Amino acid sequence: MPTPPDLFDADLLAMRRARAARLGPADFLQEAVASEIAERLKDVNRSFRAPAIIGPRAALWARLLDLPEARLLPDAAVIDLAAGGCDLVVHALALHWSNDPVGQLVQARRALAPDGLFLGALFAGETLTELRQALAQAEADCLGGLSPRVAPMGEIRDLGGLLQRAGLALPVADSLRYDVSYGSILALMRDLRAMGETNVIRDRLRRPMRRDLLVRAAELYAERFALPDGRLRATFETVVLTGWAPAESQPRP
Repeated sequence: MPTPPDLFDADLLAMRRARAARLGPADFLQEAVASEIAERLKDVNRSFRAPAIIGPRAALWARLLDLPEARLLPDAAVIDLAAGGCDLVVHALALHWSNDPVGQLVQARRALAPDGLFLGALFAGETLTELRQALAQAEADCLGGLSPRVAPMGEIRDLGGLLQRAGLALPVADSLRYDVSYGSILALMRDLRAMGETNVIRDRLRRPMRRDLLVRAAELYAERFALPDGRLRATFETVVLTGWAPAESQPRP
């Protein structure tokens, strides 16, 4: 069976992340999600001696998780971790850009020693639903069709199933919602650039957005999603995946 083509352009993603670093990255969501993961690690009540953190902002996460000794790795297709060498693997807000998320989880599972912990966070669900709706309607109005402008988002039930497919035990998936407000659709788009979270779908349109399309999208966004103070709501939903490397000491269903 032929291998399906990649959904995302990994080279373009790297360029967009490098641009975000030059702009001065907008890290408020990275910080919010990392702080939530830090609280969960406290609840585990275990000292981790061989942690690893995967993601473009791994150094930031290491500081916020208080794991200065953690190995920091990019979310490359092949993760440079020895089998059984970690007692904690954190996948830090990058899995939504993976062309092979199950492969990423399988590699994390192999890197864990028995009873090692995996924690992964990724954008999913209702993330940018307002922008998606405004752009879709604007394209229908101005161009008479649709094109992929916002990456597809996984649903929590499907994402939880990936943990089992990867061989992780005691799988749990839950979601965190962050409602952010912006003065305009352009301010939201600037933040997405500074986050390194802009469109890298391979089948995207390769030409700049037309001005009339942008104006119409801004009108629709303001009509449908304005808050009482006139600012615009933008939803970011993060799914947190938790699983353990199988061990004889773990409870059985």
